[in-house]
Amino acid sequence: MRSRAIYGCAGLTLATDELAFFRDARPWGFILFARNIKDLAQVRELVGQLRETVDDVNAPVLIDQEGGRVARLKPPHWPERPPAARFGALHAQNPEAAREATYLNARLIAHDLTGLGLNVDCLPVLDVPVPGAHDIIGDRAFGTDPATVIDLGKAQIEGLLDGAVLPVMKHIPGHGRAGADSHLALPRVTAGPEELSASDFVTFRSLNHCPAAMTAHVVYESIDPQRPCTTSPKVIRDVIRGEIGFEGLLMSDDLSMKALDGPMSVRARAALFAGCDVLLHCNGDMDEMTDVAGEAKTLEGLPLKRAQGAMARLGIAPDFDAAAASARLSALLAGAVA
Repeated sequence: MRSRAIYGCAGLTLATDELAFFRDARPWGFILFARNIKDLAQVRELVGQLRETVDDVNAPVLIDQEGGRVARLKPPHWPERPPAARFGALHAQNPEAAREATYLNARLIAHDLTGLGLNVDCLPVLDVPVPGAHDIIGDRAFGTDPATVIDLGKAQIEGLLDGAVLPVMKHIPGHGRAGADSHLALPRVTAGPEELSASDFVTFRSLNHCPAAMTAHVVYESIDPQRPCTTSPKVIRDVIRGEIGFEGLLMSDDLSMKALDGPMSVRARAALFAGCDVLLHCNGDMDEMTDVAGEAKTLEGLPLKRAQGAMARLGIAPDFDAAAASARLSALLAGAVA
């Protein structure tokens, strides 16, 4: 049996204490960051090490590979991919070209990931920025028009799935209105339910078929003024599972972010009580992971069913001509394709 957690690790290879911890804790999955990445051979070996600790060659191994400023895989070993806003700008001129370009870009990202054994990408970003919001989202979003975000988010989901990579939409139910970076502080959003429903929530509602989603560490004062979404039973029950109608796997955003407070064990317990299926802890700190593990109970029941359902969406990617796709993508982005 596996536990309801996803953990990071400290370096380029697993230390002895990490090997022992992961074998004992048996997390559902793992996540890689820039500190874990050197070159192709090293990443493949690390991914294999991680999976060996839980005796599962298909265990989820996640990464944040969005393109633009959020990219763990970088040149010279991996191609640079554009930020989402680049596709949103194209959409304003040529929606059909933008959809194709977004799909191809996602398919190419999937090709990059599967070559390393990675099978989950924390993408698409479905947040809708508003004027005056913190720029933590910024060009990571497709644009400020929900219809554009929905159109291109759908293409991105399809591109990842066709490339045998599980998409995780974020940050449900919406981080675009936040006035602070939740890595550093707790954002509070004052907009009323109608405004949130029409702008922030609509992108997730329209794409609620995405197999997995990551919560926003954001307080929506008009819904639950006391707790951020990640630890709010009301937001998860009434908005994410209710209004948005999301029935897939729900993971927390990183529990170690400064938007949350209290010991890791308290954060973990609160997120599970609120309705998160799986806990995400990213920084590789052994003491913190041990605290989370004390609360990350066995993955069973409905959370297990959701996790299995998400992973069942992963098929085998068909043959793919990455060079031809790259050339076509470049032509689309250059406006050279009618």
